[in-house]
Amino acid sequence: MIDVPVIETARLRLTALAERHFDDYAAMLADPASTRWIGDGQPLDRTNAWRSLAMLIGHWQLRGYGMWALELKDTGEFIGRAGLMCPEGWPDLELGWMLKPDFRHHGYATEAGGAILDFVWHSMTAPRVISLVKIGNEASDRVAERLGGEHIEDMDFFGAHNHVFAYYRPCLEKRRASA
Repeated sequence: MIDVPVIETARLRLTALAERHFDDYAAMLADPASTRWIGDGQPLDRTNAWRSLAMLIGHWQLRGYGMWALELKDTGEFIGRAGLMCPEGWPDLELGWMLKPDFRHHGYATEAGGAILDFVWHSMTAPRVISLVKIGNEASDRVAERLGGEHIEDMDFFGAHNHVFAYYRPCLEKRRASA
């Protein structure tokens, strides 16, 4: 089994998703406001939320990276997920996030995303990371922009129209700017 690294930020602990998160995770995925911009946009029942959690945990085993549970550092409360995905058929290494409704618009996605990009640049060899943001999800567009994402194209993916934001390894970004 791979050890999922724990990352701490000023307000968050990014830790391995686990069965102890399941009730909160399932409630988040049952909420139409949470799933509107993810996958097919439909809420998930507990059985499919379990499958989703198992897939995210398994992604770490198969790829060596994946999604973290986001917990408030001061209370340990589960507030969402954020991390890296690149399952079979994905266009590139993707940075994604999902927060429970009460924790949106507080900067948590940006805080977690910045820590995850630091992890990529310091612990992985990927030259770039992307975020796929469904067109119309302006809040996530703003998060991607705050993280330094460059809107490079629009793409139809799994039946949805998406903005593609790219984040480049800092040394490559400097080279791209001078070219």
